[in-house]
Amino acid sequence: MPSSDLIDHSPYHPSPSVKLPSASNLILIDNYDSFTWNVYQYLVLEGATVTVYRNDEILLERLIEQKPTQLVVSPGPGHPDSDAGISCEAISHFSGKIPVLGVCMGEQCIFKVFGGRVDVTGEVLHGKTSPLRHDDKGVYEGLPQDLPVTRYHSLAGTYATLPDCLEVSSWIASGPDGDKGIIMGVRHKTFLVEGVQFHPESILTAEGRSMLKNFLRMHGGTWAENAAVQRQMSNSGVLSKEGKASTKMNGVGGKESILDKIYRRRRQAVEAQKEIPSQRFSDLQELYDLGLSPPQISFPDRLRFSPHSLSLMAEIKRASPSKGPIAMHICAPAQARKYAMAGASVISVLTEPEWFKGSIDDLRAVRQSLEGLKYRPAVLRKEFIFDEYQILEARLAGADTVLLIVKMLDGPTLERLYAYSQTLGMEPLVEVNNTEEMEIAAKLGAKVIGVNNRNLTSFEVDLSTTSRLMDKVSPSTIVCALSGISGPEDVRAYKSHGVRGVLVGEALMRSSNVNMFVSNLLGSSIEHSDSTVQSEILVKICGTRTPEAARVAIEAGADMVGIILVEGRSRYVKPEVAATISEVVHQTRRPHKFQGLEAPQGDSFKAVENFVHTAGYFRHPSRALVVGVFQNQPLDHILAQQRLLNLDIIQLHGSEPLEWAALIPVPVVRRFATTDAGVSTRGYHSLPLLDSAAGGTGKSLDMESVRKLLEQDTGLRVILAGGLHPGNVADILNELRGVRGQVVAVDVSSGVEHKGSQNHEKIQGFIQAAKGIS
Repeated sequence: MPSSDLIDHSPYHPSPSVKLPSASNLILIDNYDSFTWNVYQYLVLEGATVTVYRNDEILLERLIEQKPTQLVVSPGPGHPDSDAGISCEAISHFSGKIPVLGVCMGEQCIFKVFGGRVDVTGEVLHGKTSPLRHDDKGVYEGLPQDLPVTRYHSLAGTYATLPDCLEVSSWIASGPDGDKGIIMGVRHKTFLVEGVQFHPESILTAEGRSMLKNFLRMHGGTWAENAAVQRQMSNSGVLSKEGKASTKMNGVGGKESILDKIYRRRRQAVEAQKEIPSQRFSDLQELYDLGLSPPQISFPDRLRFSPHSLSLMAEIKRASPSKGPIAMHICAPAQARKYAMAGASVISVLTEPEWFKGSIDDLRAVRQSLEGLKYRPAVLRKEFIFDEYQILEARLAGADTVLLIVKMLDGPTLERLYAYSQTLGMEPLVEVNNTEEMEIAAKLGAKVIGVNNRNLTSFEVDLSTTSRLMDKVSPSTIVCALSGISGPEDVRAYKSHGVRGVLVGEALMRSSNVNMFVSNLLGSSIEHSDSTVQSEILVKICGTRTPEAARVAIEAGADMVGIILVEGRSRYVKPEVAATISEVVHQTRRPHKFQGLEAPQGDSFKAVENFVHTAGYFRHPSRALVVGVFQNQPLDHILAQQRLLNLDIIQLHGSEPLEWAALIPVPVVRRFATTDAGVSTRGYHSLPLLDSAAGGTGKSLDMESVRKLLEQDTGLRVILAGGLHPGNVADILNELRGVRGQVVAVDVSSGVEHKGSQNHEKIQGFIQAAKGIS
């Protein structure tokens, strides 16, 4: 059947290829399996001329007479020992003479022919997909990792009986670190013989036709013979006629480099994405024009200020073409917070999905996770960028800068993308690898240049590359070293050569203690926040109704005095009384021993967790702060009361929107139960107040739920309320040892009252008990 009559209904490769003279007589042995038709179809669509024989309808002598150009052995039911017919005999004869491919049972036949044993796997799979890991050679060349492949089998070759002449070419990853699990492919080390245990011809398998295309491009009976033919074809230009990418990045001798492959695939993906309604360039531009891109910071300026001797560009990278899986289990925003707390100036996020296992969603989540940090790191989109679309997409997701690789861009494109990035307020990181590229970047006027120590054609690493290129740029240019950095010895020379920053990815991703790794790498000793460190607890006396009670609280050492401004509540204070209480709080000085608690500390330009930073708003060096408590009242009313009563802090105790906190000109405390959504949301309320009910009821919180909440988010800081009184506050705080440092303040109302009125002795006793905890 001619290829023009066949239609590929899969979503991956809709168009047939031209006829291949090198595959003019491919023999396909059918092991009585319905998938044989799909194999035939894919081979024909890739340009092969195919003849099919059932495994019991032809003798070996007849096959030999056919003089096949390639041999493919199909899937089939049963076991290769008893149900494969002539398959094993054919594989044995043609190995070393022509290219041989086995699919499913065909792969098991290869395993058996060369001395291995096929056995049960312990799992029965029928039409299930699994993510495939591979060695990027043979039929897998140029394909991404973790491809979904379709499996119909309960048998497979075993590691224990793997013949010495075979190597495992693909497998199903096992465990979080991607160890080799069930064998999914084998390859002969000398003969051009490959086998795949899965079904590349299935519609659910990604890149199935690409695998068969790779097989059909192979020549000869051995891998050495194939390499010689490929070199000859490359030199004669035959490969380019077969559709190989011809770009600026081509490797030695015309062979497509890994950068070529990624570039080609990214172009296809971006062009397809640009056609989707809501994701077209015009759609993104409209979002940008509406002001929906997150706030940004200056990338060059952030690199100039670092708590370390060199600025750290910390990278989130789950995998790479050279190393395969690195840390597939990593949560990008959680890793970003670790990097920020370790003093990173920049967080680089790989967004390429196939080889590096990243996404634009990773970048968006990373940016959100850094919201509200004091001295947050700049966010870099690390991607193979060739189109303005990718730059605009990055800005909308929260990137502060993007990567432009000189090697993969011609001069006009590089200049155009550089200028466009600047129009969006982003100074790009321009990547170079040699003297010629450094001169191009310098001529471009790049303010930040990254020298990639890894050659993107050969992927070899030379850490001295950065130092050699330093004299090619002006002293005002920020030069950073990229790739291959894993320990202090790798960065020692950079400090003396004027390098301003280093990018570290794989080593950080594999590190079990990011803070310690960074300190050792850069020789720094900066302090790291620890939720177990216990500072003096702050005390808020709420429900205050008289100036006298306020004065007693302040003189006893209270840090905050709360007044209820909600009509209908039993502790409601009228505006004129509230004004008097506010005046007393502002004019009364606290005892000397409680003054000076907010003494400023050294500023190291290290990121500080949002709640750790905003907790400082609740300390005043000489007086207490006035807190106005509101509940489900109009925002305009709250703003007017804040101005009228000179309130230092607003407490929202109802169901007010989180966003209101950004519209109120003083710090905001918001009430939450431990299970409420939004309690940990950064960038809005200055501190959450944990309370069991509407407030003032005397109902206690479940301390186990408080502990669980704080343990889940070590950057969270809270005010604790609900059922506290002088007799239990010390015990409750002691009960939270281990997370006690995350409790900034305690809040009491009914616990210091007697018969509905505030009791001065109870106020004094509560403050003394709370502040006596160390």
